[in-house]
Amino acid sequence: MSVLSKSCVYGLRATLYVAGFGADRKFVPIREISTELGLSFHFLTKILQQLTEAGLLESYRGPNGGIALARDAGKISLLDIVKAIDGDALFESCILGLARCSGAHPCPLHETWGKQRDELAAALKRTSLGSLSAPVLNEELCLRDKPKPQAARRKTRGR
Repeated sequence: MSVLSKSCVYGLRATLYVAGFGADRKFVPIREISTELGLSFHFLTKILQQLTEAGLLESYRGPNGGIALARDAGKISLLDIVKAIDGDALFESCILGLARCSGAHPCPLHETWGKQRDELAAALKRTSLGSLSAPVLNEELCLRDKPKPQAARRKTRGR
């Protein structure tokens, strides 16, 4: 189970995939991302549109179209992506979903969750797409549930 929404997880995976190409490719087709990561094309398209509207991605239509990072990968934090898709709720809300929960009326997990969410926000903020792009490109870090067949792996790296 994830504290992030499915949309957010897909958005993180997709942007990490794009960042993995660095300057080698300007625009990466959404269909390619969908196929390579095993994600629903239509669902992914909506998520990437959110990231484009947030100014994290840029898109280009046409035969050579797709998406690209709107700025240097080192200047886009994982927190930027999480907030663009899921908003601030994870970092501001009670983990038990209690609207009344506060410092004056804490829930049983208030103190523990407060520390954990602050640590999570800090970790996401200090981790950029750029810091993870080389290990993703070299397949040291995985972005899909099932490994690609050897022949497809060689073909993808040769782009």
